[in-house]
Amino acid sequence: MKQSLRILVAAAACAALSLPRLAAAQTPAGIPPGLVTPDKVETRIGTLEFKEGAPSKATLEKIYDSIDSTHALRAFSDTLQGVSIHAFRKGFHSVGVKDNEVLVFSELMDAKSLFLTANADTIYVLGFLDLTQGPMVIEAPPKFLGGVQDYWFRWVIDLGLPGPDRGEGGKYLIVPPGYNGPLPEGEFSVAHSRTNFVLWFGRSFLENHSDPKPVVDTIRKFTKVYRYEPGGVGTPISEFLAGKAKLGRVIPPPPTVFHEGSGKVMNTIPPNDWTFYEMLNEVVQQEPATALDPELMGPIAAIGIIKGKPFAPDTRMKKILTEALALANAESRALFLHPRNPSWTYYPDSAWLNPLFVSGYEFETPIPMITREGAKPFPPTGYRQLDARRWYFYGVTGITPAMAMRLTGIGSQYLFASLDADKNYLDGGKTYRVTLPKGIPEENFWSFTVYDNMTRSMLDTPQRYPRAGSQSYPSPAAEPNADGSTTIYIGPTQPAGVKRGNWIQTVPGKGWFTWLRLYSPLQPFFDKTWRPSEIELVATVGSGAIERIEQRIDRLEQRIDRR
Repeated sequence: MKQSLRILVAAAACAALSLPRLAAAQTPAGIPPGLVTPDKVETRIGTLEFKEGAPSKATLEKIYDSIDSTHALRAFSDTLQGVSIHAFRKGFHSVGVKDNEVLVFSELMDAKSLFLTANADTIYVLGFLDLTQGPMVIEAPPKFLGGVQDYWFRWVIDLGLPGPDRGEGGKYLIVPPGYNGPLPEGEFSVAHSRTNFVLWFGRSFLENHSDPKPVVDTIRKFTKVYRYEPGGVGTPISEFLAGKAKLGRVIPPPPTVFHEGSGKVMNTIPPNDWTFYEMLNEVVQQEPATALDPELMGPIAAIGIIKGKPFAPDTRMKKILTEALALANAESRALFLHPRNPSWTYYPDSAWLNPLFVSGYEFETPIPMITREGAKPFPPTGYRQLDARRWYFYGVTGITPAMAMRLTGIGSQYLFASLDADKNYLDGGKTYRVTLPKGIPEENFWSFTVYDNMTRSMLDTPQRYPRAGSQSYPSPAAEPNADGSTTIYIGPTQPAGVKRGNWIQTVPGKGWFTWLRLYSPLQPFFDKTWRPSEIELVATVGSGAIERIEQRIDRLEQRIDRR
């Protein structure tokens, strides 16, 4: 027994003697340098202090403020589109347009209403569907170009020319999330939404490029919106007899309610003040919890916006959210008005750009190439092009595959410019010109539209419609030069000798940008053998210089008189 005790004591002593060596092996000197956190770390949020790797109280405050700010930045940058579509719907409600009703711009859209980069060339038809009571039907008119978006501005289905009806007019059944009732076969093009509310929109073209009335009459005759009757039209009797479906009523749909949009003033643009978060919360509460991907919903939940719970940030959190929103908006403006990604430019060393050619409509993979053998899709990149998505939804509404395709004679294509030939911002107090070479590659028509940098909506000037193009409505058509090219002047006053249709008015003190639109684009646009000029600053003579010239002329005339 004594011998066993001596052995245990000796073993304990050996263990005790070995402890200092073990501790020494765990000191910073024995840790790989890449694992060591210094006692002081200099960062963008200030000096961070640590003791043996543990952050101090002051550092904890800075770090958690930074984490919350990062979540708030992401809530804006990653999910701005949800607030954008909510602002869209609020704008409709503000002028009396209810869900399941239709807004038609019979005399086109002008600059009085605030819409992100809408055009002044086509007849807009828009509406929101409430799917909370079941599927809804849209009957699209002929020669329509449109689509359906869920409440996070994700594509659901194309309507009209790029859709299943291919411009012949057709019936579309939009199904809500979680619906497990009967669906028809053959009568409708069926599409499923992940949200309870959806936006549908489209544009119709002026067939003669001068008078919208005949097309508006067609829109009002053929466009219908109504609730789907399960077991009714589209359900064959055989399905009932086989026990696969119930029989419903076959009744004419109720009349569709139309509202006139032209001349109405409404704001459909998402805010960049505190109300942004309040509107984001409204969207989260309205839609299913699973309507948005968990990774995107994570930052929203981290700042306190959770379905079924009140959004009530304390004073500290409200300050962080407000500051983060200001920064997020500034970042978005920088990306939108002065993009840094060279792959977005459409031509070498050009200010004309469109990120969709490299990002696609899902902001992941470039749009397919079109060859004689058909479409040649690119392999998936495996990553989201976040800057492209943010750029797009900060200035644009509506996204479909038809807006990002290299297919000739269908849909429309766009080029954006916010800088002049010298890569300076476009100044509303100066005069610029842009020349389109002969053979503008469009099968239908083309146009320029000028927008206000601040609102990203059409620039409000005495012209009302800040556009120029090949249509003679709502302003005179642009006239070509003797060589077949067409030059458009953009500035505060109409230059001498320039036709009204070749001039778009701007406002001193207001920066602007423009979209060039080609409707039914042709191959020279896609293969880039046709290229517009850059937007060039026109040299003008200042008032002081004019006075000096006039004085010189007076002196010369006096000398001639004396002789």
